[in-house]
Amino acid sequence: MATFLYRLGRLAFRRRHFVALIWVALLTLAGVGAAGAPAAGSSSFSIPGTEAQKAFDLLEQRFPGMSADGATARVVFKAPGGEKVTAKDNKAVVEKTVRELRSGSEVVSVADPFTAHAVSRNGTIAYAQVKYKVSGMELKDSSKDALNQAAQDARGAGLTVEIGGDALQAAPETGATEVIGIAVAAVVLVITFGSLVAAGLPLLTALIGVGIGVSSITALANALDLGTTTSTLAMMIGLAVGIDYALFIVSRYRAELAEGREREEAAGRAVGTAGSAVVFAGLTVVIALVGLSVVNIPMLTKMGVAAAGTVAIAVLIALTMVPALLGYAGRRVKPAGEKSRLLGGGRAAAGTKDKPNMGTRWASFVVRRPVAVLLLVVIGLGAAAVPASRLELGLPDDGSQPTSTTQRRAYDLLSEGFGPGFNGPLMVVVDAKASDDPKAAVATVTDDIKGLKDVTTVTPATYNKAGDTAMITVVPGSKPSSATTEDLVHGIRDTGAGLGAKTDAKLLVTGTTAMNIDFSQKLNDALIPYLALVVGLAFLLLIVVFRSILVPLKAALGFLLSVTAALGAVVAVFQWGWLSGLLGVQQTGPIMSMMPIFMVGVVFGLAMDYEVFLVTRMREAYVHGETPGQAIVTGFRHGARVVTAAAVIMIAVFSGFIGSSESMIKMIGFGLAIAVFFDAFVVRMALVPAVLALLGRRAWWLPKWLDRALPNVDVEGEGLRAAADAADRRNPDADPDQDRELVRV
Repeated sequence: MATFLYRLGRLAFRRRHFVALIWVALLTLAGVGAAGAPAAGSSSFSIPGTEAQKAFDLLEQRFPGMSADGATARVVFKAPGGEKVTAKDNKAVVEKTVRELRSGSEVVSVADPFTAHAVSRNGTIAYAQVKYKVSGMELKDSSKDALNQAAQDARGAGLTVEIGGDALQAAPETGATEVIGIAVAAVVLVITFGSLVAAGLPLLTALIGVGIGVSSITALANALDLGTTTSTLAMMIGLAVGIDYALFIVSRYRAELAEGREREEAAGRAVGTAGSAVVFAGLTVVIALVGLSVVNIPMLTKMGVAAAGTVAIAVLIALTMVPALLGYAGRRVKPAGEKSRLLGGGRAAAGTKDKPNMGTRWASFVVRRPVAVLLLVVIGLGAAAVPASRLELGLPDDGSQPTSTTQRRAYDLLSEGFGPGFNGPLMVVVDAKASDDPKAAVATVTDDIKGLKDVTTVTPATYNKAGDTAMITVVPGSKPSSATTEDLVHGIRDTGAGLGAKTDAKLLVTGTTAMNIDFSQKLNDALIPYLALVVGLAFLLLIVVFRSILVPLKAALGFLLSVTAALGAVVAVFQWGWLSGLLGVQQTGPIMSMMPIFMVGVVFGLAMDYEVFLVTRMREAYVHGETPGQAIVTGFRHGARVVTAAAVIMIAVFSGFIGSSESMIKMIGFGLAIAVFFDAFVVRMALVPAVLALLGRRAWWLPKWLDRALPNVDVEGEGLRAAADAADRRNPDADPDQDRELVRV
């Protein structure tokens, strides 16, 4: 592989005009496609195989035209202090608002509060339920404007009016912090390279890659049913790895220049060595993201595949566009150490002794004190992971919105007037098609449900035209995200389990609350199989890369430590409220259900990036004859500064998404940023050298039969170096660049 990539790097350097033209053409094509594509709505949310989804599918069949998955809005009215909403003047305002709401072209129905018994017991609060034909993200702006205008008119008449539900759902905004994250990345690159030109290359190539990836997603979003979160995730991951991959190749290029090689040769060697690590690091990220498909949740699968595609583009750009731009930059990209000693990595002046850089000093310390460092890391990460033992999972609802939003204020008003469970009603569907007496079966279900604990209200059944299927709304006494409500859902389902024997009817529980519970359960059930698949495949890949059993095993165990500690930090901030004000978390609550499995996938791929980049330099030194301890120090001397810069950049990029208005994006940004911090600076920089120092030569042990069976991918470029050296020995007076062109795989 190293030889193939070496040739690719030299080819891209020589044919830079052609390579740049191809990538610019792809960016233009993707941009034109995105500009001309129809606006994407929200990705349809379905959870195949769950009871809640089966109930929704049954409703679509038995109640055609009811738009079970359409947007809803609850327009909540509260009378001024001391008055009732049922008073003549206030009632007239509410009825007028209901008439305005019914005039919308996308409105299916509007329930009048006074005929639907949607008035609180004390008469101060009422609500009108509005049902739409399409989802919240597909609603036309005119429908949203009409909804807001109707509420504003009622406010002008003296009522307090707020709007809940998903009808006002909007695309998430990331805010200015995303730009700050990119600015931090730029500063780190300038410090690392000591040159604006060299620093600009990783940023430029990353932006091109993300531009192609996100534009392609936007162009295909409507056709493939991709939501707005999909492109945000792809941008987050693609930007971080795009900068890092380009950073590694540019750094290796400068190191090759420092050894006296010509620029084209240096570009070839940089792509042949660092590029090999980029390929395998990218593969681990792609495996982790595509592996999300095993969860069998379409939305999660699409997010993973789209982000994986953006990562693949980042790898290809690093291997081709970066050497092409290096060709354009020419002598403006200086050799390592020349005018760049800001991070302690510069070469000493002529005639003076080289001073060990910080990476060398740190590695030497760890090699001398491996046990103490290992214990400190394990205890520290273990302490950070403690909050993860209290992890509570759920999906965000209006109760998790900031108090400044109308959705949150409507949520609070409904809780005040009708109880906390009113914001998460359960929809019970009774399929009595096989029953001799459907109405008797439904009556039995209703009586059984009324006898359950934490049930506040059970509405009369609504039948379909055939009279063989009924809907019953059950209002819990507790809020939607509580464990008590989850117990009630299971209790109703347990009641339905015995219904078939008595009446030949089937009972299904659905609704947003039940869907969230099933979603969380499905993710929990898939976590272990997903972890086994992703870690297993990556473990095999790393065995091929490092030709070792213990090094990949150590990498996987270190990842588990870092991801558990990161989950602990997420719980402490978003569930317990630690530092919530500093991070702009206005409402604490359960952790998003997909967070654990998502962090496992993404963080594992990113963790293996640093493992590959750092340990391949150690492996390279060991293969070239150094002792295990010397190889660790050599690996840190060449790789620690670059890995540190890459980690700081990735943390900055992920932290930029903490400013998002979408709670899911905010939580993902924080989780990934803290996970990269733990993995890069604690696990890879401390635990890895400590374990390798304790293992010694055993770290690189591989059974002979397995060594013969595995393909030799030559990530270290040993074959490339040996062939070039042999060519130099055969003809020492020849042009070395010309001889190296003769290298074959």
